Amino acid sequence: MGIDYVVMYSGGVTSFEAARRAIEKHGKDNVRLWFADTLIEDEDLYRFNDDVEEYLGVDIEVISEGLSVWDVFFKERFIGNTRADPCSKILKREALRKKLKKEYPNPDDVVVILGMDDIEDCNRWKAAEKAQAPYSVWFPLMDGESMMKTDIIRWLQENDIEPPRLYKMGFKHNNCGGFCVKAGLGQFAHLYKTMPERYAYHENKEEEFREFIGKDVSILRDRRNNTTKLLTMRQLRERIDAGESFAYDSDWSCMCFVVIEDEWL
Repeated sequence: MGIDYVVMYSGGVTSFEAARRAIEKHGKDNVRLWFADTLIEDEDLYRFNDDVEEYLGVDIEVISEGLSVWDVFFKERFIGNTRADPCSKILKREALRKKLKKEYPNPDDVVVILGMDDIEDCNRWKAAEKAQAPYSVWFPLMDGESMMKTDIIRWLQENDIEPPRLYKMGFKHNNCGGFCVKAGLGQFAHLYKTMPERYAYHENKEEEFREFIGKDVSILRDRRNNTTKLLTMRQLRERIDAGESFAYDSDWSCMCFVVIEDEWL
């Protein structure tokens, strides 16, 4: 029995490129694509996944706990933020890990593939590699030609594959429909400006959670004047409507596979 190569596929362009390189090197019969669905993904992600399946000739295996991000928050009685992410912990890391341990009890039978690199992801890949132990990890984007996300998007277009629409809308990733508790104020402001109805949905869910838990909690933090205060999505929207602007950190990257040292559980 040979070694399998399992791509932790996110629905973004870097995980696509990682999968493409893995298939190019090891053949599609030896490569599997696992996609953890948070149930709040952008609708165009599923279109992109269909195109990827057709182009690569490999079925994307969907892993779902049957819970959305907000379902997790209510179930765990804890709302995610930049330091603690029960959503990606339960819906991605734990769900994928459970499947990995079940199907590959012997770590020598599989190599985990992540679509990170040492340019845009800085040292995050080291933490992601550590989190996968005792399984071996391969980062195809660190082998051969270096490609930024813009390069991959251009390659997709040149090969008649429409990239996920969130990139065209100015988002830096294609996860959770542009909503992510690990993102900063800039991305939330960008979500409000580009998809106000989606922002309103999450704002209403946050207000519902605050009432449910009976505490002053929020996803965001206001760090002005060297102090840190809670900031609700409603308060952020009101500040934006009043004319305040928030810079979108273009260096922010998805960290769903990076385990924070002080895990919330």
